[in-house]
Amino acid sequence: MKSAILFSALLALAAPRLVLAADTYKIDSAHSTVGFSVTHMVINTLQGKFKEFEGTVDVDNNAVQAAQGTIQAKSIDTGIDRRDGHLRSPDFFDATQYPTITFKSKRAEKKDGETVLIGDFTMHGVTKELALPVTLKGPIKDPWGNSRIGMQAKAKLNRRDYGLKYNQALETGGLVVADEIEIEINAEAVKPGAK
Repeated sequence: MKSAILFSALLALAAPRLVLAADTYKIDSAHSTVGFSVTHMVINTLQGKFKEFEGTVDVDNNAVQAAQGTIQAKSIDTGIDRRDGHLRSPDFFDATQYPTITFKSKRAEKKDGETVLIGDFTMHGVTKELALPVTLKGPIKDPWGNSRIGMQAKAKLNRRDYGLKYNQALETGGLVVADEIEIEINAEAVKPGAK
C-alpha cells in the first residue's frame, strides 16, 4: 500500500513536467531569411543572404530554450553572380570543402530581460562559441490550424576568426571588405503535426 501511495505521489510530481515539455518548431524557409551585412571599401554596407537553410527551435514557457540550424554555404546570394562565385571559392567560404555553416545552442541565458542562446557556431571548418540574442513572437494559430512562432536574432562576428582572411588594402587606407560581419535572422517556424 505504501508503495502504491509513493508511486502515485511521484507520478503526480512528474505530471506537470510532462505537460510543460518544450515544443519543437521547424523553420519555415519559405517565410524566413538568413541575412548578413558587411562594410565594403569603408564607405558602404553590402547585404546578402543564404537561400538554403533548415533548423528547429525549442520553446518552453513562452521563451526560446534551444535552437539549431544548418545553412548551405553554396546558397549565398548577394545579387551579383560574379561576386557570389568568388564568395563560394577558396578565397572565402570554400563551399566545396566546407559545404555547411551550423549553429547548435548549448544553453539559454537571460540578459537584461532578453534571451541569449549560447552555442557552437561552425563556419569554414572552425567552431567557436557564439552568443545569439533572440526575440520570440507568438505562438499563434495560422489560417491552416498550425501553431507558428516568429523569431528574430542578430549577432556580430569576426570572419577572420573563422579563417575567412581574403582582403585587399585600399590606397587611401582601410580594406575592401571589413572583418566584422553582422548576421540577422528573421524566421517563422511551425510546430510539426500541429492542427
